[in-house]
Amino acid sequence: MSTLPGTCPAPNEYDEDTIVNPSANPTFADVLAARLSRRVALKGGISTTAAALLGGSVLSACGGDGGDDASTPAAPTPAPAPAPATPPKLGFAAVAKNKNDLVTVAEGYNVSILHALGDPLHYGDESWKDDGSETADSYNRRIGDGHDGMYYFGMSDTGTYQADRSDRGLLAVNHEYVVAPYVLHPAGRTAGAARNATEVEKEIYAHGVSIVEVKRANGTTGMVRGSSYNRRVTSATTMDFTGPARGHALLATKFNPAGQQTRGTNNNCANGYTPWGTYLTCEENYLNVISRAAGDDALRSAKEIAGLNRYGLPQNRKSPYLWETAGTADLFARWNSSVTGATSADDYRNTINTFGWVVEIDPFAPTSTPAKRTALGRFNHEGAWPAPAVVGQPIVIYMGDDSRNEYIYKFVSKALWDAADVGKGMAAGAKYLDEGTLYVARFNADGSGEWLELTYGKNGLDATNAAYPFADQGDVLVNARLAADKLGATKMDRPEWGAVHPTTREVYMTLTNNSNRVANTATPTGSQLKPDAANPRYYEDLKGTTSQKGNPNGHIIRWRENGTDVTKLNWDIYLFGAQADAASDVNLSGLTDVNDFSSPDGLYFDKRGMLWIQTDDGAYTDITNCMMLAAVPGKVGDGGVAVAAGGTSTIKGANATADTVRRFLVGPKECEITGITVTPDNKTLFFNVQHPGEDTTPDWAAGTFGSYWPANQADANVKKRPRSATVVITKKDGGDIGL
Repeated sequence: MSTLPGTCPAPNEYDEDTIVNPSANPTFADVLAARLSRRVALKGGISTTAAALLGGSVLSACGGDGGDDASTPAAPTPAPAPAPATPPKLGFAAVAKNKNDLVTVAEGYNVSILHALGDPLHYGDESWKDDGSETADSYNRRIGDGHDGMYYFGMSDTGTYQADRSDRGLLAVNHEYVVAPYVLHPAGRTAGAARNATEVEKEIYAHGVSIVEVKRANGTTGMVRGSSYNRRVTSATTMDFTGPARGHALLATKFNPAGQQTRGTNNNCANGYTPWGTYLTCEENYLNVISRAAGDDALRSAKEIAGLNRYGLPQNRKSPYLWETAGTADLFARWNSSVTGATSADDYRNTINTFGWVVEIDPFAPTSTPAKRTALGRFNHEGAWPAPAVVGQPIVIYMGDDSRNEYIYKFVSKALWDAADVGKGMAAGAKYLDEGTLYVARFNADGSGEWLELTYGKNGLDATNAAYPFADQGDVLVNARLAADKLGATKMDRPEWGAVHPTTREVYMTLTNNSNRVANTATPTGSQLKPDAANPRYYEDLKGTTSQKGNPNGHIIRWRENGTDVTKLNWDIYLFGAQADAASDVNLSGLTDVNDFSSPDGLYFDKRGMLWIQTDDGAYTDITNCMMLAAVPGKVGDGGVAVAAGGTSTIKGANATADTVRRFLVGPKECEITGITVTPDNKTLFFNVQHPGEDTTPDWAAGTFGSYWPANQADANVKKRPRSATVVITKKDGGDIGL
């Protein structure tokens, strides 16, 4: 885990905090002349009433004085947003912060383990043995490692997608990476400059996605071992490229010189789903496994070098996993993104370009070929979150690029939603996801914002662009970061998970943290940034004696889009992560011991409009393990204007209270809480625990680890290797979760 936590960090893992947006495009604070004033914002679009579901008065939340300031333009009036008919009410006692080595959940709830690393999907493979002896090939039929994003799909008795079915379904789970201390292997990873081929093969198959059938009987939900729907998609699975970049020269490799197929999906972090019943898995920290040789620049064009550098792959860069060193077979050699042959048909120079996509999988068709949907752009995809589908309107998907100083995107389909396409699998995916418009967000200081179109031939995205001359739309999508740089999008504090309210359609996105923010009085160098209204805090947060500066605790931004103009939005900051006893200009949301948190990561709205917030934290772990909170959010404009630590003005939501944000559970030692989905009847909640015990170097001979979870969840005396796992939460009285 990096000093300021990244998504799913581990020793020897690529740290997304080490590669940040180096572009010279200014932040919106430099572009816009408008400055925020409390009075004018309150007179303009930010509501001055206490019509907040979060509770608390707007004025008490923001402070300051009154009077007119004619020099500052008023904030635009947001489009009206409908309120939920009956907002849910939190009905559990908050869980105390703790450092226990188990999942501590609210009183009145049951905890069980659905599946964990190494569990077999079918009969014929032995159960996990706790000694790393499973064969490499068997991980094509076992649960993978590093559980992350997931989604539950209800399934009918005939095996088709049934959105309202809760007692039988398919659960798709991402496996982001092989977790240190490498419990896959008998005694950790074998040392040496060249990797052991058997170990690497096992790691390749342990990445990707697991799809399993689940059933509920007598209130208990379990995995159906041996189901014909149980399936693994790994870093070796053949996949199609679709959309504008299909067949592009930038995707040509020795495996498929036509650039129409590739092998594998890798470092799958967050996720999404479609209204027609397919799963979206998203490729994030793929630099974990891709290397590039010294001297490779001499064999590349200036344009190629610009693209490679912008995506964090300079020459002489070795991946932490060193998969390419395990042999000359295609399974290993393809992880070297260097020029080694006469043309791209002879080597894997373009391997880097084959990752960073949104991948669609049909869980109901176990033999179907997954597709990398290139119209949604290439970057460090944290996830792909759809707005509720409306008949006759486009499909809209929101996405974040999880690196410091990167951007927030959305995709709008060309095709209009037709409910008759439910259940049509990959054919529906081609209809809605292969044609459309990709946008990147700019957040203005007055609370407004724009979606900037990333289309070849518009906004300077053509061959005249000096920093990177774009050749066509495929080039724009392969190098979406460079296109967003050109348009002057807002650099954010690591956009991670998103979620869309099922009724108001307001969009929430976590900004986990950013150590690259510097004081307003400083002169930024390199990738450093001064705070701006949408990323407003600069402060020091001590973790013991360790100084953490910038925005160590992160925040959650939200926005509402203009119903008549899809390129316009209005935003505020829903919650600021902070320790309860932090200064008021750090703890801007008024968090207390029942709901304080740091480094928000996972987000999920259930169908009732309850928001679930998960943490991937390194800044506050001296006090508590990572956690999950339940919240009943208000709406954009329910707060006011505030001045954040460091002196930057911002727009914040109403203060949190114990009735609107409350800690639901705390995870085991050294873990991340991630991935969440709830059955349609709200009676079963699934979430993932990733990398328990990851920060402690194991003593293999003594069998000593930093955590013994999940084996110790039911019996504290059981001590086995820690494993990432999927957890099932139910209420002891059989009622609705969270109420």
